[in-house]
Amino acid sequence: MTWKERRTITILTTILLVLSAILLVVLGIRYREHRDETGDAAAVQNSIDILPAADPNAYTALTYTNGTVTLSFTQDSGGVWLWDADKDFPLDDTQVTGILALLTNWRPQQVLKDQEALDGSGMEDAVASLTATTAGGGTTTLLFGKATTDGLSDYVRLNGDETTVYIIDGALRRSMDIPIYDMCRLPELPALAEADMRTVTLQGPAPEEGNAGPETILLAQSSGGTASWRCGGADVTNDSTVRALMEDLTALKVSKCVDYAPSEEAAQICGFDSPQAVLRIVYTEDGQDAELTLTVGGRLLDKSGRYVRLGEEPAIYLLETALLDPMMRIAANGLE
Repeated sequence: MTWKERRTITILTTILLVLSAILLVVLGIRYREHRDETGDAAAVQNSIDILPAADPNAYTALTYTNGTVTLSFTQDSGGVWLWDADKDFPLDDTQVTGILALLTNWRPQQVLKDQEALDGSGMEDAVASLTATTAGGGTTTLLFGKATTDGLSDYVRLNGDETTVYIIDGALRRSMDIPIYDMCRLPELPALAEADMRTVTLQGPAPEEGNAGPETILLAQSSGGTASWRCGGADVTNDSTVRALMEDLTALKVSKCVDYAPSEEAAQICGFDSPQAVLRIVYTEDGQDAELTLTVGGRLLDKSGRYVRLGEEPAIYLLETALLDPMMRIAANGLE
């Protein structure tokens, strides 16, 4: 082996040793970073004395305030969630169970213990809080301070511990802003098929107090599963307004509960002292005659729909404008 070859081997060996040393240094740094991250995560979890229950089904009571309203819910012996203020309220518990699921997955993004951070967390002016209780009497309480600067997370205090503040995802706090009427289980209107409808009656607004409004009656004549319609003796099956009405009636549904137990004054404000239309449909269901009555009150200020009532129920719901146009025209003017 020549002198030049030995020198080349020596240089290459030196380079290889240097690269190996650099690799070992990098791996050591990565190991320490991973160890620190793992240690930090463990420290975050270990710093919390009492985490929320691991199972959202463990909770049987929930109370929270969002700074405007306080809502309380309790699970009955059958596992059904009830609104404490009105246990007959048809509660759709999706929102309640969703809040408890977020609480169960409660994990801090950051743990703050220094006094400056505590003072800047907004706890002195906190107005939102949440308390969840398990069947065994255990409680988890969160006090919400201010939101982080990006608005995506919140400062919270856990179980009254004034020495520590946690930053958590803001989804839990935002879920507490849903109004109670948005948690109402809406009535399911019958799935009306045109061939099943026997009569459709629309009564318009009364011209003056004490008098009945104009009435338009559509009578069905079914043959071979197809309905034809007559009004005042005339065949109106292909009338464009009738076709639009039938399309809307087969898609009829309420979109929101406005007031489940309205006062007389509230009903008047919504226009039910002088309804703008009353819809009555006689239809066949499972071989038996059934009837649907819909009373239409005033219009929402934004014109997105009208207030409606179903049958004799006192509750007031919202029917969107898209399902109202031909109905209101026929109620007011008949089939001109």
